[in-house]
Amino acid sequence: MEKLKAGKGELFMPYDADESRHFFKEKNKKLINKLTTVTEAVKKYIPDGTYIAVGGFGGVRISTSVLHEILRQGKKNLGLSGHTSTHDCQILAAGECFDRCDIAYVIGLEARGLSRVSRKYFESGKVKFTEWTNAALAWRYKAAAMGVSYLPCRTMLGTDTFEQSAAKEVLCPFTGTKYAAVPALSPDVAIIHVHRCDVYGNCQIDGINISDADLAKASKHVIITAERIIPNEEIRRQPWATTIPAWCVDAVIQVPYGSFPGCMEKEYFSDEDHFALWLKKEKDPEEFKTFINKYILDTKNFSEYLELCGGTSRMNDLRFDELLVNPNTK
Repeated sequence: MEKLKAGKGELFMPYDADESRHFFKEKNKKLINKLTTVTEAVKKYIPDGTYIAVGGFGGVRISTSVLHEILRQGKKNLGLSGHTSTHDCQILAAGECFDRCDIAYVIGLEARGLSRVSRKYFESGKVKFTEWTNAALAWRYKAAAMGVSYLPCRTMLGTDTFEQSAAKEVLCPFTGTKYAAVPALSPDVAIIHVHRCDVYGNCQIDGINISDADLAKASKHVIITAERIIPNEEIRRQPWATTIPAWCVDAVIQVPYGSFPGCMEKEYFSDEDHFALWLKKEKDPEEFKTFINKYILDTKNFSEYLELCGGTSRMNDLRFDELLVNPNTK
């Protein structure tokens, strides 16, 4: 295949298909109980320097509990896949936890506005970054999930984003058509929040799974947080509903309201007041430091954080709000 030109961005996670195949061949695929705690999962699977990717989309179905614990444990020099990474990037930027990032969409929190702390962190020179589109990062996951070193696509061609990426422009050997070859991305760890799973890690997701099925199969290790742990017998009644199979998963933790302040389809709406509070506190560095200490660093776990944010009463309000939006909410 003829290579025409290449983007000038750095490839943070070079991919070797044969090495990857060997890794997954050796990975334990037995149905074993993988229940653990958020603290232990972060300690075991996310040492300093780990490249991580977070499932969900923006403020939807993200694993907030694990992200908070990364801050509590003071993890540093992480790599981050910025596939519509909004509140997750905001949390990690607050702790200056990552020093390199594959960017598709970060800093912005959709209609809520821009994160000043995230923006300042990227502008500080402390973070190396390479640009992509959301589609390109999704297809990079898919390539790794397929066990191939790249996939051809047409995204980014002719754009400045391509110039800042690590993609290559190539000619199709069959038709001569120009494509962008996007390299496979196999994160060290994927962090994914789901609606339900069993103790083995068979996961069910209500609604759109975004790229999480590919992300789970692409990543060397997968940490799952779930709204509920259900019996394996219940999983087997609807095998077609299993989005992520157990053989992908390394750790399983039950974390009710685990996406808060983000939303969870059919479970609870996002807490827009809390998102607004984040953005308000970011305007003053000292106030923001106090805010992060109070809500994350000085809390023992995610349960304490939820209590500070209104506890059961507030969570019930958000369930009611979701019911208004989605009458099929359980």
